Amino acid sequence: MGSNAMLELTRIIQNVVLATSPEDQVQMIVDAISDVIALDVCSLYRQSGNGDMVLIASHGLVAAEKVVIPENQGLVGRVVRMRHSVNITEPTEHPDFYYVPGSAEEMYHSFCGVPLVLHGDIIGALVVQSRRPELLKAEQEALLTTLAAHLALLVNALPEPKLPRAPSNERYVGISGAPGLAIGKVHLLSQDGLSTVSESSCDNPKQELKEWLALKKATLEDLEKERTSVKEALGDSLAAVLDAYRMLLEDPSFTARITQEIEAGKALTWAIRQAVRFFSDQFKAMDDPYLRARHEDIEQLGDKLYRIWRGQHLTDLPKLGDGPLVLMGHHVSVSDIVSLPAEQLGGIVCFAGAALSHIAIFANALGIPAIMGVGELQVKDGERVIVDGDSAKVILKPSRTLLKEFKKILTARQSFDRELLAESAKPAITKDGVRVAVMANSGLQSDIMPGIRNGADGVGLYRTEVPFMVRDSLPSEDEQTEVYSHVVSAYGDKPVYFRTLDVGSDKPLPYLPQYDEENPALGMRGMRFTLDNLQLLMNQFRAILRAAGCGEQVHLLLPMVSSTHELDTCIELLDEVIEQLHEEGNHVCRPKLGVMIEVPAAISLLPFWKEKIDYISVGTNDLSQYLLAVDRNNSKVSKYYDSLHPAVLHELVRIIRIAEQCELPVSICGEMASDPVSVTLLLGMGVRKISMSSAKLPRIKWLIRALSVKDLEKLLQAALCVDSSKAIRELGSQALRDAGIEYDK
Repeated sequence: MGSNAMLELTRIIQNVVLATSPEDQVQMIVDAISDVIALDVCSLYRQSGNGDMVLIASHGLVAAEKVVIPENQGLVGRVVRMRHSVNITEPTEHPDFYYVPGSAEEMYHSFCGVPLVLHGDIIGALVVQSRRPELLKAEQEALLTTLAAHLALLVNALPEPKLPRAPSNERYVGISGAPGLAIGKVHLLSQDGLSTVSESSCDNPKQELKEWLALKKATLEDLEKERTSVKEALGDSLAAVLDAYRMLLEDPSFTARITQEIEAGKALTWAIRQAVRFFSDQFKAMDDPYLRARHEDIEQLGDKLYRIWRGQHLTDLPKLGDGPLVLMGHHVSVSDIVSLPAEQLGGIVCFAGAALSHIAIFANALGIPAIMGVGELQVKDGERVIVDGDSAKVILKPSRTLLKEFKKILTARQSFDRELLAESAKPAITKDGVRVAVMANSGLQSDIMPGIRNGADGVGLYRTEVPFMVRDSLPSEDEQTEVYSHVVSAYGDKPVYFRTLDVGSDKPLPYLPQYDEENPALGMRGMRFTLDNLQLLMNQFRAILRAAGCGEQVHLLLPMVSSTHELDTCIELLDEVIEQLHEEGNHVCRPKLGVMIEVPAAISLLPFWKEKIDYISVGTNDLSQYLLAVDRNNSKVSKYYDSLHPAVLHELVRIIRIAEQCELPVSICGEMASDPVSVTLLLGMGVRKISMSSAKLPRIKWLIRALSVKDLEKLLQAALCVDSSKAIRELGSQALRDAGIEYDK
């Protein structure tokens, strides 16, 4: 690209920075390109969710209606397919030409289009056209290509283009808060909340303050009733979520903010709105994603205060029939959930919100699909809707054909699940007589009974951080002991593996000091965090040992261990805790101790640790991330994450061989344990203990009973000879088909 073109590029970019919005920026660019290159038309297309190319900005191209070029059609589609520029004359004569009615494109005799590429994906195209039948010069094409790289970032910041509304099957994609499939009628939560309150004054501030105190008391009483309902249905851990609302309401700074507004002559509702807005903005400004998501709590509290002030009751539901309801609204609160009979709640759809919201935690515990951050949807009470939590899709106005198909899928799933549940108590023994322990992952009291009901052979991974995360303060040692005792008691003589706190990175504790880290996944998390906060680990050791007594079924599991020093320090602390408890008169025994194999460094250290530990548990999620250098929660690179990557498979084989040499039992507790193809390979490696979410237990036990280990050992050897995860998955899928297993039911 020549010096003149570079100067023009610099000038365009500098001017664009001054624009106030991405929409203005892209329009300025297409206008500037037409001016600099002296062409008649410059147009920018954005790819929609269904692959169509939608015109979002143009200089010179006129059309009576919104220009939409169907997927892979036209010269614009050719640019996308070819993945490089298309520079031609007489475009109307090209076989790929797609005429847009009313655009008068027949008057243009040259076409040059370049793709907009972001993170390896085509997201749009930049096109210039001229009345003159001349190819674009090389320098001009280079300028266009360079500008396209800048435009890709701007276009990505724009909302997805709105296509003409289809009469049916409108699909919207959000963020999966909880998996599952539901078909139900929309129960649209009122949008007439606190945000609709207008500024107003009061004549009697003293009376307004009395009204505030009465409202606060009534709201606290309502929260206590809801807490009791949640505790009875789902246990203390989830009931503690409601403590967040209570603590916000009782926070002196919150009351002071409202009092200040009222004393300044403002009406109560406006004072509440101003206080909520102030604290919500503070949460939104925080860097930490968990804390940032807490702005939802203060906004939901504000709406609750406003509803009670107006005398509204959430139980006043519209007459929508007896079928499942899908709660839908900008935000869905815990109050909204507990207002519905559990058997009538089919799914949750939040226009805003994130996967870290408390509602996502509730939905997972309830076993209902939830989708967050789907954007504003134009829906009405009683409309039929499909909620697919597995793919994070909401389908509005489903056609009869689509509805029939999804009903068929849902009915088949439910029928199959009932069959599996009836067999879930049977042990998982392969066709050639090999028994596999199939255990539950847990972290909430609401998980306990589903695990037992679904035939869990114990708890293979109890995530002790979950009760910490749903609270707004540290649980005491006694509170922890009560939680752990409940788990141990529920499972009787079956083993329970308590993993100590695994926080940091994507699981911060909001009430503790946060570390400012450029790369949290490689920073203060897991064992590093707890050893840096010794009092947490000591209290947790004490609580688990007190809950266990001398029961042999309780095991301790240390997360993210990467060095012998960390392991030795934990052992010293455990010995110290045992001595303390004995001195205090507690009858406790030393539990079996194991480490999570998540950090690759731990693999080579296993021979040095064989006399220090009793077992190992492989966390395939983190291990895969670290081996592949891929953050699976980062949308830019998550497509590269695959636990069936050949490198992961070979490393798992190495771990199991080392463990056999060291005589250390092995269990698998990552997502691989519930993936059918992965399970076939794990059994072929010699794994005999796996752990997964309670809902997956019956299906995996059924799968194991239909397999033969001898066949799976041969499958593993074939899989170790290929170099792509796609080929490995196909080998496993074919093996399941050969065994007559339709695992996608």
